[in-house]
Amino acid sequence: MKLLILLLLTTTQYLFALISIVPIGIGEEPGTTGSFEAGLETKRGNTHKDNYKTAVRVNYDNNSTYVLWGEISGEYGKANHVEDTNKIYSHMRFIHTLNSKLLNGEIFLQSQEDKFKALAKRRLAGGGLRLELFETLKGGKGYFGFGGFYEYIKHTDPSADPDEGNIRLNSYLSYAVKLAEDSTLAYTMYYQPRIDQFSDYVIANKFELQLHIYLELFLKFSVYYDVDSAHPSSINEDYDFGQTTTFVINF
Repeated sequence: MKLLILLLLTTTQYLFALISIVPIGIGEEPGTTGSFEAGLETKRGNTHKDNYKTAVRVNYDNNSTYVLWGEISGEYGKANHVEDTNKIYSHMRFIHTLNSKLLNGEIFLQSQEDKFKALAKRRLAGGGLRLELFETLKGGKGYFGFGGFYEYIKHTDPSADPDEGNIRLNSYLSYAVKLAEDSTLAYTMYYQPRIDQFSDYVIANKFELQLHIYLELFLKFSVYYDVDSAHPSSINEDYDFGQTTTFVINF
């Protein structure tokens, strides 16, 4: 039955693996692990479309006190010979235990560019604390994080949207529960208001259901809903919503 589902989905979906939102705990996968992900969508005939994405992620877990991980991904697409997607994203995070396993400190760096969200560049650096809310014997876990970061934003049209330098608070809730062996339900939510103007905030939500298919192959359903209350003037909406059905290969 799993093989039949895989074959049916392959005929309608393109391989578009996304990095999982399942939170990483210290000591879960000791040593160095990683993943390479690539996606391709091609249509010809009445619709002419190409869409490409690649992603690389590397984790190092020293099995006792810290985890270091970094990822980089890029996406590019055209519809009817007109560019409609052009973005790149990278993130690095270091998580270290403090007084106990329940409380961690973390620092992170991030870089982001998205031509069709009028984002020429966004660079940020920050840190905070992460508190373990729960951990079950079946592999479920939940975390609450709180901290802050500084961001620099350069828009594609500086005359309409000047450069920004903001300090934002950063809070998040992240949890995952095991539904069956190697199958996971996860959710993450970020709330990031400007420290001097709480009406300027970013909220990011993502829901993920990951089902084990065969060996290291997984089928993943993802839904995201993001809000930017002070979006660039050249952008029509203050929110983005999307859903994907993808395949993921872990190694």
